[in-house]
Amino acid sequence: MHVTDLLQLEALDLAVLWAEDDLLAREISGVTATDLADPSRFLQQGEIVLSGLVWWQDGDSRAKADRFVTALRTAGAPALLAGEETHGAVPDALVESCRAHGLALLAVPAHTSFRAITDAVYLRQWGDLSRRQDDHYALPGNVRTELSRLLAASAPLDALLDQALAHLGGPACSVVSATGRTVAVAASAAADARAAGPAGTGARTGLRVDAESSAYDAWYLRLPGGADQVPPRVLYEIADVVARHRQGRAGRDAVVRRRATELLAAIDATPAAGSDCDGESLVTPLRACGLPEQGPYRVISAVVGQRPDDATAALTEALRHLPGVRFAVGQLPDGGAAAVLHEPGAGEPDAVRRLADLWPALHACAPSRALYAGAGDPAATAADLHGSLVQARYALSAARLVRPSVEPDAAARLVTMADLTSLDALLAGIPADVRAVFSARTLGPLADESRAAHRVLLETLEAFLAHNASWARTAEAMHLHVNTVHYRVQRIEFLTGRDLSRLDHKLDLRAALICRPGR
Repeated sequence: MHVTDLLQLEALDLAVLWAEDDLLAREISGVTATDLADPSRFLQQGEIVLSGLVWWQDGDSRAKADRFVTALRTAGAPALLAGEETHGAVPDALVESCRAHGLALLAVPAHTSFRAITDAVYLRQWGDLSRRQDDHYALPGNVRTELSRLLAASAPLDALLDQALAHLGGPACSVVSATGRTVAVAASAAADARAAGPAGTGARTGLRVDAESSAYDAWYLRLPGGADQVPPRVLYEIADVVARHRQGRAGRDAVVRRRATELLAAIDATPAAGSDCDGESLVTPLRACGLPEQGPYRVISAVVGQRPDDATAALTEALRHLPGVRFAVGQLPDGGAAAVLHEPGAGEPDAVRRLADLWPALHACAPSRALYAGAGDPAATAADLHGSLVQARYALSAARLVRPSVEPDAAARLVTMADLTSLDALLAGIPADVRAVFSARTLGPLADESRAAHRVLLETLEAFLAHNASWARTAEAMHLHVNTVHYRVQRIEFLTGRDLSRLDHKLDLRAALICRPGR
């Protein structure tokens, strides 16, 4: 494995602060994590170094950084991976020192654990070992032969775990997803799996199986009794077997996603209910996705930043928590992700309600990324699916419109049509360029926020409207004299041409504030 291979793993989210191409091509032999100012005694040739930079204090001299970097360079470390959590960013002195001494420097964001990086390195190494001579293996030859046979036969993952652990007396072992969903369990661990907690309980613990998966659909090999039950080399080889099993499913999963994408394209192109369309054109793509020809259905749309694949993975992982709900997840023509659900029968809990409960655990997989979703209303027939998709897109727009500064949990929202009962939600469905024009024309000169005086007036306007046009409560909230509020409101009315004693003008200005670009 080489340094550049780590940068290809999106789940790690590493960033290069300084490096030259030849340094990124250096081979990695292992990993050392240290927070010593002088770690030279503990370093081995070819090991990358992980440091949380606890040894560094604000105001330390460049010489201290030089001593640390020199120790790494002398020991033959291919790169330094510096954590950003302690100081918020990697100190400039360390960046300059790495540049001066020719050591590749990568930044590790606060949401990426050092454990994930270590697992990524050693999983790749054990994967390489599995292709070498017999004396490099930890698993007995007869076990490896049987595991290869089971892999070739596409055996269930439970059977693979049982076979891999049988010669060790069958210690409890399971494979769980990033949100805590049990993917597979060895027979000896079945009782533990049945007693497992809700989604998110103990998630992202254990040995990561597939370092190249997204943060939302990663798998972890877990031994409830502790990893010391199994020799480390055996554990990594078992993880490699699980990863190969998953790779074998990748082709089938890709076909399923392609069929779902074709279904979504057909729904998007289908005229709305009430037209001449009766939904017959959707029967074939519904069958191809394993969905019944009769409803009720529902469409859910989701986004994760600018990562369509992550949105697909997140939505799929969430829906796999819902037994009895059949679904197909693919990508929309506009690049977003969406799922078509076949709702459970009468008496079953609403699927969207259960998804809303799962959403915090899903967002915890990558808390630095905004995760939004919108759900349309149930569609009784295939002909109604287009309407549910339109509603899901509208609800998604509403979810993305709420500012984190206004609502702390706004970075992880699932909005349904039942939630669309406010002016904010109504405006969410209007195109961004139309909102921007409306805001600029309604606010007039106040739309120019480059002037400090205008920013003050906009802040006052927001507070005035938020406190139901009460002079006294606005003054109290802003720590101003009430006469100052009167003066500012008069100035706002003059600049905008609106009368804040009139309800319709208040609504106009409230809508203009909501529609400001970037809000």
